Amino acid sequence: MKQTKTKLLCLLLAMPMLLSSLTACGKDKAKDSNLIKLGDYELRYKGACIMEDSEGNDAIVLTLDFTNNGKENASYLWSVNETVMQHGTELEVATVVADYESYETVINSQFTDIAPGTTLEVQTAYVLRRETLGTDFVPLLQRLFAADVPKTVHDSKPLLRALLALGVEPAGIVFDTAVAAYLLDATRGAYALPQLAQDYLHIPPADETALQPESVLAIRTACIDGLTEELGKRLREQGMQPLFENIELPLCPVLAQMEHDGILVDAQALHDFGEMLSERIDACESLIFGYAGETFNLNSTRQLGVFLFETLGLPPVKKTKSGYSTNAEVLEKLRDRHPAVQAIMDYRMLTKLKSTYADGLQKVIEPDGRIRTTFQNTVTATGRLSSTDPNLQNIPVRTELGSEIRRMFVPRPGWVLVDADYSQIELRVLAHIADDTRMQEAFRSGEDFHAVTASQVFGVPLASVTPLMRRHAKAVNFGIVYGISEFSLAQDIGVSRAEAKAYIDSYLEKYSGVRAYMHDIKETAREKGYVETIFGRRRAIPEIKSSNFNVRSGAERIALNTPVQGSAADIIKLAMVRVFHALEGLQARLLLQVHDELIVECPQEEAQQVMQIVTNEMEHAAALRVPLVAEAKQGESWYAAK
Repeated sequence: MKQTKTKLLCLLLAMPMLLSSLTACGKDKAKDSNLIKLGDYELRYKGACIMEDSEGNDAIVLTLDFTNNGKENASYLWSVNETVMQHGTELEVATVVADYESYETVINSQFTDIAPGTTLEVQTAYVLRRETLGTDFVPLLQRLFAADVPKTVHDSKPLLRALLALGVEPAGIVFDTAVAAYLLDATRGAYALPQLAQDYLHIPPADETALQPESVLAIRTACIDGLTEELGKRLREQGMQPLFENIELPLCPVLAQMEHDGILVDAQALHDFGEMLSERIDACESLIFGYAGETFNLNSTRQLGVFLFETLGLPPVKKTKSGYSTNAEVLEKLRDRHPAVQAIMDYRMLTKLKSTYADGLQKVIEPDGRIRTTFQNTVTATGRLSSTDPNLQNIPVRTELGSEIRRMFVPRPGWVLVDADYSQIELRVLAHIADDTRMQEAFRSGEDFHAVTASQVFGVPLASVTPLMRRHAKAVNFGIVYGISEFSLAQDIGVSRAEAKAYIDSYLEKYSGVRAYMHDIKETAREKGYVETIFGRRRAIPEIKSSNFNVRSGAERIALNTPVQGSAADIIKLAMVRVFHALEGLQARLLLQVHDELIVECPQEEAQQVMQIVTNEMEHAAALRVPLVAEAKQGESWYAAK
């Protein structure tokens, strides 16, 4: 693994304790000087361990105390070529790792345990305490994270967010080993550095308690370096380097800034909403208990089953091993049989809204009144982003009461929220991928696509399409993308299986390109073992060769949907990067991404300009065979802007 004399390797490591000093290790040379210079900065350390790289250059590791999200005594580790630092030479490359989740997780290996044929450059450990830096701490970070210091990183987003909290605007991230590993295997679920090092660099595990601290630090630095080379090579081999460089890597600082900024919540309105829900929950309980003649635990399936099917004498719809089923499907079939059933359904809806949103969101409002979610960019198999702690992508929209939650998300005084979303992006992507000329013509016409589909499927003029026809056509449109069966469609729209089959057959007859795509993509998945998005994102589907019919059928639905949903995810990510940079120079800030929707906070006087910018960037994020259409609105709440 070739190293240059100007190479800067930075490893960010969260540790459970402060390391005050390290002694010389192995064949390392002890250094007497405790002065390190980085450009205009002078840093002092109390102890050090030095190792030589393959070219005979001394390399050092610096540990800087840091506080991240209230976690005290986290330490940041920097591995820097000493010659570069002493002479102020231009810094070329750096490597950083963020590992906040498990302070004590380290690479369980020593260099003597590395498998034959594996080569890692040995790095050095110099340890600095934070107090030795004083006022130079933030300036050092600003210098190391300047744009002219390229850095390779493991899981850059938490690191970038931590730096933003310090007032440092980080730049120069040129590689992220966690994100690269995610692209290479989006279904592995976890991308911890030790496991990646074992899987890709063949470093076997060892007892971490037997490791000296300097060995842990040195190995981590070397593994980041090794993974950068190995994962980069695999990305190029699989044709995903453009996806990595143009979408995934540029998105990391965008997400970090969004998480840092958060979104303002009207805490009083949220509290009042919760109180209103409590009153309605009490009313539902009173009604139900009135019919029961006694109180019981409404959240107990067994007790609720006794009430419905024994006390009220309603016909059991479904039984399980433990007794009567009272799931949503069962209640839906019984809702017209007794008013208590509707009250139970309302109770469940209201308690979910109160516990998850009214109460749940109040618990995560920070002192500045804002809520800060975490966008997970290495989780979903399709490439979509997810939101956790709290999940702001799952705010209810289908019910009027649930939609009220969006009223609680507001801009700061004198500002507005701009909400822009794509129009039917997955169907437009399907028209592009399937190269279905009839579907493309429908989108180019600017007509209501669901109405056009109804006209095609039912064989009536566009002007004669009824609302019911349109609803059925809409269900088929979106169902086709997910490989819906005639049975599922029949349940969704309340028709017989024969009618649902006729709808699907008519749809595929009219949109023959879609029918061909549905056949060809399954064959492609069987042949290659994976499918790809427009931008080259891969998803392995080994289950498509399963001998089990249900497993194989599920895999075929994944093969059908992934190129469509994954391409739509890629497009919204591209749009986020474009919007983020297009807003530079304005006060406006991109705050949220919810599937096909972007939410921006801006001063009232910037609103019109921001709406134009966001719409333009979203509509030009990708060039498809059909136009991408986005619509932006503004309002004094998320609800009002939607």
